[in-house]
This record gives sequence, C-alpha cells and structure tokens, in this order.
Amino acid sequence: MKYVKQFVIIIFITFLGELLHYYLPLPVPASIYGMLLLFAALEFKVIRLDAVKETGDFLIQIMPVMFIPAGVGILDAWGVLQPVILPVAVIMAVSTVAVMGVSALVTQAVIRSGKKKEVHTK
Repeated sequence: MKYVKQFVIIIFITFLGELLHYYLPLPVPASIYGMLLLFAALEFKVIRLDAVKETGDFLIQIMPVMFIPAGVGILDAWGVLQPVILPVAVIMAVSTVAVMGVSALVTQAVIRSGKKKEVHTK
C-alpha cells in the first residue's frame, strides 16, 4: 500500500506538470514542469523524501526498459531516418560531448564554491 501511495503522489505531480504545460504558453515539456514541481515540493518540505523515495528508486531502476518503445519506433521509421543518419549521428555525438563538458564544468564550479564556503565558515 505504501508503494501505491508514493506512486499516486508522483502521478499527481506529473498531472500538475501536464496542467502547467497546457495552460502556460511556454515551450517547456510537461515532464520538466513535473520535475520542477517535485523538486520544489521536496526542497520546501511540502513532500518529505521518504514519501516518494522507494517508488522513485524503483522507477529509476526500470528506466532503461522505458527506452525500448523509442528504440522500436526508430527501427520502424528507419526508411525516413536512413537518408539523414550521418548528420543525425554527428549532431548526437557533438551534443553528447558538449553536454558532458558543460556538466563537468558546472560540477567543478559547484564543488569549488562549496569548498570556498567551507573555508569561510570555519
């Protein structure tokens, strides 16, 4: 029963994200709204972490399974994708490297910022 309650909380937050996506004229996916709402609710202690932790862990564990339909969809659209596969592959490789690089730089900046705060608070 605990897992059902946690899942209902996550689904409700997802539903609120869908509502925001419907009513706000911004080009932001509903899933992003949902993640921001859940983050804000957890950060401001509206929802306690233990109220969604186990179900969240389960959903993260099964996340690779959720990519199977997308992979099948790509195989199904192979005829359309085949003529542009090289540009798409280059774009995917370049964007992956760019995201990894930016993520590394941001992570380093956050770590340095945390170390500076530790030094100033001591």
